[in-house]
Amino acid sequence: MAKISMSDIKALRDKTGAGMMDVKNALTEAEGDVAKAEELLRLKGLKTAAKREGRVAAAGLVLSQIVDTPNGQKGYLVEVNSETDFVAKNEKFIAFAEEIMAAAVANDAETVEAVLAAEHPDGTIADRVANFTGIIGEKLAVGSVNVLEGEHVEAYMHRTSPDIPPQVGVLVATDKAGASAAHDVAIHIAAMNPQYLAESDVPDDVLENERRIATELTISEGKPEKAVPKIVEGRLKGFFKQVTLLDQPYARDPKQTVAQVLKEAGATVTGFVRVRVGENA
Repeated sequence: MAKISMSDIKALRDKTGAGMMDVKNALTEAEGDVAKAEELLRLKGLKTAAKREGRVAAAGLVLSQIVDTPNGQKGYLVEVNSETDFVAKNEKFIAFAEEIMAAAVANDAETVEAVLAAEHPDGTIADRVANFTGIIGEKLAVGSVNVLEGEHVEAYMHRTSPDIPPQVGVLVATDKAGASAAHDVAIHIAAMNPQYLAESDVPDDVLENERRIATELTISEGKPEKAVPKIVEGRLKGFFKQVTLLDQPYARDPKQTVAQVLKEAGATVTGFVRVRVGENA
């Protein structure tokens, strides 16, 4: 039997991130052959990933990065999931998530599929996820990838608990004049969770369904037939105040709408993205 030294165990553990006993067992089975032991650890990771395929990974973290472009800036928002918050705050998991963010930016990836296909020393990011699942012992996943471009792009990362990484991430794009207001608007988006930028961005089917519900509700209340259209329009205005950023009362001064605040600042918001960890799990 090959002699396994502590330095061999430490070296392979540092390289793979696997637990001490897993590394020792792999080296023992490989009779001291480090390359073979590393392969055994990788296979163990793939098997563990397969076993956990049906599990739900609804914890984790969200990362952001802004890069300059010829036309302004581009923001990346990447959600990386684990099964528990305990893993989400693990330093190795955070470093793993940063690897995925780096791959997204380096490959200008705008979808989960594009990130997973990106090259990595393990093969691809998909291989890295499978291998690291075996190391961590929980199901891991790239939950979402969002990209936003504009003359100026601001990122705001919100911690729902001080002892875990950010759980809510926001990107907001503005014109150059809006750079000074972008941070406060991003905080508003994190808190108020608008679904759309403006009334014109609400899909026709969503609007028609809301109109139908408002109409049925108004009629059921016994309102005069002639008054129904006006009441319905009023209720739709209330709906817009809930779901559209520009119509929402501004979180820091509810007497004003976000649109009014932006007008006073001479700013224009051109788009936004908000991600909360686990929403799509």
